[in-house]
Amino acid sequence: MSADEDRPPSRGPDVASAFAVPGPVKRLFARFPLRVYPPNGPPLRAPQNRRDPVLYVFATRRGAVAGAPSFNPGCLKWQAFLKFRGVRFVLASSSNHASPSGALPFLLPAGSLPPDPVPSNRLAKWASDAAGYPEENSPTSREFSYLGLVDHNIRRAWLYSLYLTPNFDSVATPLYINATSSAAAVRLFLARELVNAATDALLGTSSVIDAAQLYSEADDAFESLSILLGEDSWFFGADSPGILDAAIFSYTEPLIQERLGGGGMWVDGTLRQMVLGRPRLVDHRNRILGMYF
Repeated sequence: MSADEDRPPSRGPDVASAFAVPGPVKRLFARFPLRVYPPNGPPLRAPQNRRDPVLYVFATRRGAVAGAPSFNPGCLKWQAFLKFRGVRFVLASSSNHASPSGALPFLLPAGSLPPDPVPSNRLAKWASDAAGYPEENSPTSREFSYLGLVDHNIRRAWLYSLYLTPNFDSVATPLYINATSSAAAVRLFLARELVNAATDALLGTSSVIDAAQLYSEADDAFESLSILLGEDSWFFGADSPGILDAAIFSYTEPLIQERLGGGGMWVDGTLRQMVLGRPRLVDHRNRILGMYF
């Protein structure tokens, strides 16, 4: 097709268009021309180093700059897994409100803007592709059962311990509320939302919230994982850490910290003592911390 054929046909001067701009409006825009602004870029506080992928997680500003472990298990699991795969990335302190999916973590690949965000449910495959690993297969039934101990038993006890005990004021409030806003009304709203969300999550699988049962199930899960690890460095005797190592580390690391994220101390230390009382899990945490962080 020639350039002439590519050009739309012109109207004759005697043909009136139903979409013609009225004279007064045309003269107005001639004086104040419409300006088209470029698309919004990332937040000003986002890392400007676009040579590396950016993982958005719950973290303090200082912790993100230092690449410290996130204080949120859901974020730390994938932060650790990316490190296990040898993927180079930088951290950005963020919140759920900044996430395209409404939840953290998410990752922005390196390159030109705007990048295609990678949500947490696609991070395993993305990390394997980025590191040149074979595509991640679904966990075996054995792996799936142990991941269930972490994602169900330990997570439920974590939600109760962090949001429905005095730990809420000493640990959760400084990290998730005070760091978000200085306005009393906003803090009150966020506190109510966090407590309600944790309560709803716990009541989603049970008619009542039984603290003793939650802690008992978590204790059994930690014991099973400690036995599974045995004298090996990594779960299932693997040569390098995998997804289960990342999952359990995402809870043992914050629980072992005496002051999570530099905040207050654990007032209810029930879960913390479960981990500290199992040297294999403590060694496993220390091994990952020393090798990858």
